Amino acid sequence: MGFSLTLFLILVSLPVILSQELNFAKIVVDGTTEIAETDDTYICATIDWWPSDFCRYGFCTWQNASAITMDLSNPLLAKTIQAFKRLRIRVGGSPEDQVIYDVGNPGKPCYPFQRKGNGLFGYTTGCLSMSRWDELNQFFSKTGAVVTFGLNALNGRHNQGILWLGDWDPSNAEALIKYTISKGYHIDSWEFGNELSGSGIGARVEAAQYAKDLIILKKIMNELYWKSSFKPKLVAPGGFYDKNWFNRLLQDSGSGVVNIVTYHIYNLGPANDRNLVNKILDPSHLSNSILGTFTDVEQTVQEHGPWASIWVGESGGAFGGGAPNVSDRFVNSFWYLDQLGMAAKHNTKVYCRQSLVGGNYALLNRTTFEPNPDYYSALLWHRLMGTGVLEVDTDASPELRIYAHCSKGRGGVTLLLLNLSKQSEFIITVYNRVNVNMQGKKSILLKRSSKFGHKQKNSRDKKKKASDGLSYREEYHLTPKDGDIQSQTSVLNGNPLNVTNGELPILHPVLNDDNSPIYILPLSIAFIVIPNFEAPACA
Repeated sequence: MGFSLTLFLILVSLPVILSQELNFAKIVVDGTTEIAETDDTYICATIDWWPSDFCRYGFCTWQNASAITMDLSNPLLAKTIQAFKRLRIRVGGSPEDQVIYDVGNPGKPCYPFQRKGNGLFGYTTGCLSMSRWDELNQFFSKTGAVVTFGLNALNGRHNQGILWLGDWDPSNAEALIKYTISKGYHIDSWEFGNELSGSGIGARVEAAQYAKDLIILKKIMNELYWKSSFKPKLVAPGGFYDKNWFNRLLQDSGSGVVNIVTYHIYNLGPANDRNLVNKILDPSHLSNSILGTFTDVEQTVQEHGPWASIWVGESGGAFGGGAPNVSDRFVNSFWYLDQLGMAAKHNTKVYCRQSLVGGNYALLNRTTFEPNPDYYSALLWHRLMGTGVLEVDTDASPELRIYAHCSKGRGGVTLLLLNLSKQSEFIITVYNRVNVNMQGKKSILLKRSSKFGHKQKNSRDKKKKASDGLSYREEYHLTPKDGDIQSQTSVLNGNPLNVTNGELPILHPVLNDDNSPIYILPLSIAFIVIPNFEAPACA
């Protein structure tokens, strides 16, 4: 039955195949040494604070999508998080520094966000009630989420235009942390402020003042958690990278104060840019628009904060809420997965995607909570790509983006292949650097064979491995429904990924003989798991 289906698919797609360019490519994976390492919770999603009536570029996409208004009782929402087992959730975003916590003595009335012409981002302060904080923490506990919570870093300050002056008032944040500890809620890390670094977005604070306030917050955290066996980390500054500002922050705050340095990325530009699809499919833009920042942040931390880890604390591709029909479509996964691959190579421990729900760049549909294509891309990364990052060499054209990690939870390696070409199909041979070094030549692991005589095996055929003596690799090929890269449906190995009767689809691989080549179609994505690849770094 499987062979008949494969033959049928080949015959119906034969005209398309014949019109494509066939390109042979070699990949050499060095499994002897990890070049970087991520956290196990590398995949992260954000929950923002935007009010339901917030609009940008003519799109109002935050209805019932914030930490205050999201429907936490929806069973599909819970299932999408539980599918990761441990998905990191960052609660934070632009209105974060206007949120008052209704606990202790807040010092000002705790009302919902309301429109205000001269307010920050056009709003008054908002309110987080403790009943809602209870609901959020119960939801996080039920779904297994690992939580990073962003604290209001503007409380107590006054502004002169965009610059905010004066000392931070920690009393409201301290009251929230005390309440959180008293209830036994587990917050993995506390983040201080949102996009206040450098020139700021809407507001900014000088680095020297920010460092002074971080020292105070760290002291409060140490005092409040001194009896606890668990010590949450302090995360900062959660803004756009400015070299001088970040350097000064780390120098002035001193060793061990900031545990995690976070910065934000929106390297596709504004959401109303009509050239976004071309940017995403342009390998030079994918690299040149962000590679320098990855390198500079890594250097800043090495020189001025070697005790700290690096996170991308927020990234949504196109700023301003994401672009409709792009940020929530299959094509965006080329940008998203490429970002995950590049960031990991530069010692990024966590990469937070804006957003889980809300905006056009959400992983989930705002009203139904059904996953958009990037959700499945993130889930496959989380399940297949281990923490160890490996070096890869290739003779392929730049349109084939390649990343390699140790496989997750088992031996061997996993490749991520992104084919940005509209015309070229790649036929890939994988080599092992171990064999190159031992034998002085490239030892072929996966040999070319006839595509039309090759039979794919469903993962349910795994039991045959022992009896037929063959060794298989797992392949997860993602393509857009009907070949439309702006489709909102991803297709995995020929099967559309849709929610059925409230249940997420099972992500089955196909099994292919290790001695066969890897084929990747134009404008497609593939995760290739090679369990028998000799990689001492992954042992």
